[in-house]
Amino acid sequence: MISWSKMGTTALFGALVALGPVAVGPGHAVESVRTVFERALPNAPGKRLVAVVVTYPPRSASPAHRHAPSAFIYAHVLSGAIRSRVNDGPERVYRAGEGFFEEPGSRHQVSANASGSEAASLLAVFVLDEHDDVLTLPDPKP
Repeated sequence: MISWSKMGTTALFGALVALGPVAVGPGHAVESVRTVFERALPNAPGKRLVAVVVTYPPRSASPAHRHAPSAFIYAHVLSGAIRSRVNDGPERVYRAGEGFFEEPGSRHQVSANASGSEAASLLAVFVLDEHDDVLTLPDPKP
């Protein structure tokens, strides 16, 4: 059984809900974010690992965002196809079985379902400092 930090889980949930990926077009549901694992790393003092599953309905997307300053993120597409653009890199479509990463301080400019008819999901694994309670922040740039 996973031991959940109430404060950490609440902060994570609140940050993700506040960021609230948005639907692209009227009548489309927003994606869901579910924490599936959270644990301090015993061999890396001061660090923790948090894993979330993000499920995007057709045509949904997240607004541009950044993550906790210390966060290194690996994202693995579980189903469907995800459009992604990190920093000044090219926009790319990742399909089930493919993955990408974000270095600490990266700007995630595009994160969206690449399909207008099928859902897509990804597993995002964060390695970050224990004191970084807010995982996702809206990007202040327009």
